[in-house]
Amino acid sequence: MHTKLAKEMGLEAPIFAFTRSKEVVLEVSRKGGLGVLGAVAMTPEELDEACTWLDERLDGKPYGVDTVMPMAYEGKGEEWTEEKLRALISPAHHQFVAHLLEKYGVGELPADYERKGEDLLGWSDERGRAHVEVALRHPIALIANALGTPPADCIELAKEHGVKIAALCGKKKQALRHKEAGLDIIIAQGTEAGGHTGEVAGMVLTPEIVDAVGDTPVLTAGGIGSGRQMAAALALGAQGVWTGSIWLTTREHLDYHAPIVVEKLLEAQSTDTVRSRAISGKPARQLKTAWTEAWESKESPGYLPIPLMWMVQAEAVERIYHHSNKPLAGSPVGQIVGSMNEIKPTAEVMDALITECQATLERLCRLGGLA
Repeated sequence: MHTKLAKEMGLEAPIFAFTRSKEVVLEVSRKGGLGVLGAVAMTPEELDEACTWLDERLDGKPYGVDTVMPMAYEGKGEEWTEEKLRALISPAHHQFVAHLLEKYGVGELPADYERKGEDLLGWSDERGRAHVEVALRHPIALIANALGTPPADCIELAKEHGVKIAALCGKKKQALRHKEAGLDIIIAQGTEAGGHTGEVAGMVLTPEIVDAVGDTPVLTAGGIGSGRQMAAALALGAQGVWTGSIWLTTREHLDYHAPIVVEKLLEAQSTDTVRSRAISGKPARQLKTAWTEAWESKESPGYLPIPLMWMVQAEAVERIYHHSNKPLAGSPVGQIVGSMNEIKPTAEVMDALITECQATLERLCRLGGLA
């Protein structure tokens, strides 16, 4: 499974693993893949600490960092403070959130509770640039942008450091924009994927983008949870797979989710996800919950743009998690969640992906009379 891209990046297997967990990054990279640390919820200082932690344990094995530099969001290009942005949220939105919490019996946070997250997440050009600057102080192999084509100066900066730069896309026109900007890797994200995603299925999207971008390497994202699916991505012309959801139920990720969320992920079927704007204001696949259904109801005041949609609910989400409120608790996750029904060590998941992919490729060779 040494694709051209894998060889260039010093990987033993073309598996790219997006995750918030530095422990998952460590295990994936140790197993010959490329762990990619999701930085959107981190301050630059927290990212620096996490990268230092990885540097000290990876013995030179490659890893990457994923950030968000959206091409469009409320207040882009202007001097906005959190207070000014908060003033753009209508009283109706605050009242709607308060009503939902009351309806489902979600209590207040304790007086001595320390908030774990930020009301204004890193969905901004400024925070993304700060992440890039911090990441490039470390011996990383990849920077990925989750929303749109990265700014030209960030692309140039990555190349100056010898670091590959990638971005996700859900349409051919977005892939062509990425290629024109000079990205090293294009990630074709099918609608099956968790998080921000488009409407086209990976089986259609991958070959469409592979054909469109020529010699620029393509990774397939969305619905990759087994070696058979990984082999299918390679058959479609991808040079590797971009995985995310499957790491949510690994042993090393447990500390990054509330126990009630892990419980719901383990119970969920592939039909228990929905593409909704309820997290950020942009369509993102996530668990179908009473929360997502409420925002689609006739009582809803409507979705807000990035970053306001998260700001109106950030504290509410922490209350939901703290009180283990099952109807409202959710998480970004792809349709592969139906196969994520037990906690496994990350290393075991990696071994299974690699072993089954190799066996599948060998079986296909025999079917074709090639082996």
